[in-house]
Amino acid sequence: FTGLLISYLTWGYMQELIMTTKFEPTASSPDGRFPSAAFCVFSNRFLAIIVAMISVKLRHGSIFNNNIAPLHAFTPCALSNTMSSWSQYASLRYVSFPVQTVFKSSKIIPVMIMGKLLKGSVYPKSQYIEAFLITIGVAIFSVFAQESNKDSSTEIAGLVFMLMYITFDCFTSQWQDKIYVTYGRQNVDPYQMMLGVNASAICITTAGLLLSGDFPRVYEFFLVNPNVLVYNVITAITSASGQLCIYYTIKEFGPIVFTIIMTVRQMISICISAYKFGHVIRPKALFGAIVVFGVLFYQIRRKYMAKKRKDMESQDSAESGAGGGSGGVALQVTKGSIA
Repeated sequence: FTGLLISYLTWGYMQELIMTTKFEPTASSPDGRFPSAAFCVFSNRFLAIIVAMISVKLRHGSIFNNNIAPLHAFTPCALSNTMSSWSQYASLRYVSFPVQTVFKSSKIIPVMIMGKLLKGSVYPKSQYIEAFLITIGVAIFSVFAQESNKDSSTEIAGLVFMLMYITFDCFTSQWQDKIYVTYGRQNVDPYQMMLGVNASAICITTAGLLLSGDFPRVYEFFLVNPNVLVYNVITAITSASGQLCIYYTIKEFGPIVFTIIMTVRQMISICISAYKFGHVIRPKALFGAIVVFGVLFYQIRRKYMAKKRKDMESQDSAESGAGGGSGGVALQVTKGSIA
C-alpha cells in the first residue's frame, strides 16, 4: 500500500508537470509543450525492463531460462498497458485534470466486468454496490475538488483517449491475474511479470517512436529544456518501482484490491495537484471523500469479520478432526464450504 502510494503520487505529479507546463518553445514545439506522450511511456518502460532483468537475474540466476510462462503470454497485457499509458498522457492535452480523474476513478466496475469476461469470475452483489459507491464518491470529490484557473477544453478526442485508457487498463490487470492462474502463482513472481510485460512493451514503444518520428523532436526539446529530461527520469524511476508494487499486489490480493488502492491514490493526487498547480478544492468535495472512506472502512470491517469467522471455523474443524476419522471428513467438508 505504502509503496504504491509513494511511487504513483510522485509519478502522477511529474506526469501533470511534464504534459501541462509550457516550457521554452522549440522549432518543432512552438507552444512550449512536451512534444511526445509516447516518449514518456518509452522512458518508463526502458528503465523498468532494466530493473526487471537485474531483479530476475539476481533472484533466479538467469534472465529467461527459468521462466515458466513464455514471453508471448505477456504480449496482450504489454500492448494494453502501453496503450493505456499513452492514452493517459495524451488525454491531458484535451481534457482537464478533474475529467481525467473521474474517468480513472470509474474503472472499478469495468475491472469486475473484465474479470467476468476473461476468467468467468463471479462477484457478490454487495461488491458491485461497494464499487459503485466508491466510484461515485471519487467522482464527486474529483469534480468539486478541482477548479482550474485556466480553460481546459473537454474535446471529443480527449474523451476517446480516456475511454481507451479505461478499457486497456482494465484488460491489463485482469490478463496479469489470468497469467498467474494459468501458469501458477508460485511459478511467476512479480519480477518475472515485470520482465515479461516490459520486454514486449519496449518493442512496441520503440516502434511507435520510430514510425512517428518523435525521437528528433524530443531530443531538440531536451537540449532547450534539460530540466524536462530530469522530470522524465524521475517519472521512469517511480514508474518502475510502482510496477513492482502493482504486480505484487495483484498476485497476492487480486485486481479488485489493487484498483481500490489506486482509486484512493487518485484522491490524494488531486489534493497534491490542487496545492502545487493552484486548483481550488471546494467544500462539496468533502462529501465524496466521506462516501469513499466510509465504504473502505466498511470493507475493512467486513473482511476482518469474515477472516475471524474463517479462523474460528478452521480451529473448530481441526479440533474435531483430531477426535477421529469422522472428524477428518468434517474437516474436508468444512474446508470445501469455505472455499
